[in-house]
Amino acid sequence: MPLTGRRTLTQYLIEQRRRFPEASGDFNALILDVAMACKAIARAVAFGALGDMLGNHAAPDGSEGGTVNVQGETQKKLDVLSNDYFVRITEWGGHLGGMASEEMDLPYQIPAKFPRGKYLLVFDPLDGSSNIDVNVSVGSIFSVLRAPVADGRDMTEADFLQPGTQQVAAGYALYGPTTMLVITVGNGVAGFTLDPNLGEFMLTHPDLTVPADTQEFAINASNSRFWEPPVKRYVDECLAGKTGPRGKDFNMRWIASMVAEAHRILMRGGVFLYPRDSKDAAKPGRLRLLYEANPIGFIMEQAGGRASTGRVPMLGVQPESLHQRIGLVFGSKNEVERIERYHAEPQQKEPDNPLFHERSLFRV
Repeated sequence: MPLTGRRTLTQYLIEQRRRFPEASGDFNALILDVAMACKAIARAVAFGALGDMLGNHAAPDGSEGGTVNVQGETQKKLDVLSNDYFVRITEWGGHLGGMASEEMDLPYQIPAKFPRGKYLLVFDPLDGSSNIDVNVSVGSIFSVLRAPVADGRDMTEADFLQPGTQQVAAGYALYGPTTMLVITVGNGVAGFTLDPNLGEFMLTHPDLTVPADTQEFAINASNSRFWEPPVKRYVDECLAGKTGPRGKDFNMRWIASMVAEAHRILMRGGVFLYPRDSKDAAKPGRLRLLYEANPIGFIMEQAGGRASTGRVPMLGVQPESLHQRIGLVFGSKNEVERIERYHAEPQQKEPDNPLFHERSLFRV
């Protein structure tokens, strides 16, 4: 295949770095290491059953149940392998002071044999891993922060508890029909497609933007009985279509892989909702703030969209713990703002409908 004149990821990063003549190059090297980890994961995902990559990760005692991560979720083989790729490929370069992952209980300390750098890396190594065994798109999500200090000490949990506004970069890799890497370094959003012949990420989507309006939303409707009234109101209005208050028909989507949902929204607009609900009172949301909500939120905001808890902007939330969960709404700006407005308005009491009262032969 002849070269098309497209820029590689390396060339793109060099161009971005020229905006900061004083930059050392450590940041670019870190992003390229992350891209290498994503390439390794893409290869493992592509082999699937041929590479014995399906199913749960074996527990130490050999039981069929598999290992469980700090989130209480059963780990897939590819969850563990993907996490290992991220750690092993990025730990040695001297760019990181530490890292944290959805699959690790505590912050990962850079081994003493490697130099330590000025950045922190947080990541979800394989988002949507429940889809692996049915061959549906999965992905990786990452975020880069500045280390509060760069004196070589071990990083504490508190060092990672930075609001999304302090992210230096964020991105995701999508392992689908093609492997794509989508990143922001605070200057818009760019998408790269992996050229399998060259082994290089090539710039194919230089200026990704999210349309302000949409007629498509994504939500897990099986949780509808647990939704808060503003979310139920929003979804009901969308489902009412042209004859309802919105005056237009909406399509509903749900892939159960947030990377795939985010990518669709970047490509053609839409809104994604995984809101806080009453299903589990101990969890004020389902998605992880540091590994999922903040990086996807940063990407959406850089693409002209909006990311929110449903009540307040996502990137302004101060994290309280490493594995904190939160409700997340993101996508087309006007829809997200509508959902925020519904949360801010006084809640209307459900009408008292006698048709749904408990009935009895002895009721007067």
